[in-house]
Amino acid sequence: MKVALIQTNPNIGDIAGNTARVLRGVEQALAAGVQLAVFPEQAIIGYPAKDLLLRRDVVDANLEAVDRIARQAGDVAVVLGYAERNRRAFGRPLFNAAALLAGGRVAARWHKRLLPTYDVFDEVRYFEPGQAQPVIEVGGRRIGVTICEDMWSREEMLGQPLYACDPIADLVAAGAQVVFNIAASPYYLGKHPVRVALMAEHAARCGVPVLFVNQVGGNDELIFDGTSSVVDARGSLVGQARAFAEDCLLVDLDDLSATRREPEPVGPASLHDALVLGLSDYVRKCGFRTVVLGLSGGVDSAVVAALAAAALGPEHVHGVAMPSRFSSEHSRADARELAENLGIRFSMIDIEPMHAAFEQSLRPHFGTRPPDVAEENIQARVRGVLLMALSNKFGSLLLTTGNKSELAVGYCTLYGDMAGGLAVISDVPKSMIYALARHINDRAGRPVIPERTLTKPPSAELRPNQTDQDSLPPYDVLDAILERYEVRLEGAGEIVAGGFDQRVVADVIRKIHVSEYKRQQAAPGLKVTSRAFGFGRRMPIAARYPG
Repeated sequence: MKVALIQTNPNIGDIAGNTARVLRGVEQALAAGVQLAVFPEQAIIGYPAKDLLLRRDVVDANLEAVDRIARQAGDVAVVLGYAERNRRAFGRPLFNAAALLAGGRVAARWHKRLLPTYDVFDEVRYFEPGQAQPVIEVGGRRIGVTICEDMWSREEMLGQPLYACDPIADLVAAGAQVVFNIAASPYYLGKHPVRVALMAEHAARCGVPVLFVNQVGGNDELIFDGTSSVVDARGSLVGQARAFAEDCLLVDLDDLSATRREPEPVGPASLHDALVLGLSDYVRKCGFRTVVLGLSGGVDSAVVAALAAAALGPEHVHGVAMPSRFSSEHSRADARELAENLGIRFSMIDIEPMHAAFEQSLRPHFGTRPPDVAEENIQARVRGVLLMALSNKFGSLLLTTGNKSELAVGYCTLYGDMAGGLAVISDVPKSMIYALARHINDRAGRPVIPERTLTKPPSAELRPNQTDQDSLPPYDVLDAILERYEVRLEGAGEIVAGGFDQRVVADVIRKIHVSEYKRQQAAPGLKVTSRAFGFGRRMPIAARYPG
């Protein structure tokens, strides 16, 4: 039996466009002579559709699309994900469903049993959990279908299990000879090996192949990496589709060892490709063609500019240097050199007259108070106004350039450098920014990002001789504390016991808490780590925290 695993890049809510993508995949499967084409979770609406699922017209259109695909699929059986209405007298209005389309109709249905509610997931808001699922014969094989979280059930892999049932084991006990998992599994750095290990554990324990087909593309903050995979009944990875691109992986269930196996990018290469895809799709799916960003001569804006040039083409990127009296000559030169190396449009706007005008207007109101962060932030806010004016005039999306370390501790200016439509690197810690910058240069085979940008002390240049470490610990120390506090959720005492200075830990935690109001007004950011400052992290603003 020959199968096609087809990872598509849906546009959320674009029922017609997503249906056309599925039908193109069906044509590809027909041409390849397969008997079954398998598509990702929610392939018709796109994932996550959020409150679009509450609209009756959207759900109706999605159901009509399933019927249309069934009529046009011809001799290929199709499995795909969609939203199915709950016809029972109780429960939430929808099921997260998969349909088997064969003979011009919906021949079978599966409903997702395990509904995640952690991190970025909130499926119980919309979906009713499914019950025991059918095993269906297709092409002489008895198949079972699970949907994304249905695979994430093993205590051996995940520690304490979240669920009391194991949908894959139940399907095998009911006679399934092969299990498919259709998914919209979001990316974070290092996640795919966890998926493969989980698939391998299921396959070896149950003695059946497990085939995983994943959505690809960027949808708002989330990035989906594709990387659809095949594990044989012994638990060996035997096939893998491309990462970060649409792909069709052909699988012969009679000879799994012949399956194509694409390499998986790792480390900074994976991070780079994820951010390029997330940025490209956000711009394209939101209807923009060009982007604008501030170029400070520092590493953060340099990395964002390089990612934008790779995602959109340099002709669609506009970098703007906005020096003040505190800006060094090398920062101005580095910004210009970066733009020339990338081939992007470059402009320079001197903000000193505007900065001085603000200071003069405010001086009578500030009285005898000495200059402090208020005057420093004026510079950032002047730059934000200029960049937003260029964004409005030319219809360009403004990209913010702050990293995760800065965002965590409030080392950013609300309505200043935080102004924009997408925070490209807001989930990338500063120490990882440097690794990403080196990778960008290595990938290009030349110093696209000037070497001086990578070696000079980081500085906001908002006062004379300022460096980030005037008010922050070294970034390697800061990032290690943030990893423990925000990702591992350790308390202050645990972090100090890990070898960190108590005063530094207390100061970092205080900065995290008092900056919560800023982060909740920040532009959406691309999620690339297991815990991002985004809609998957829900913290109160007006609160008193222990530690």
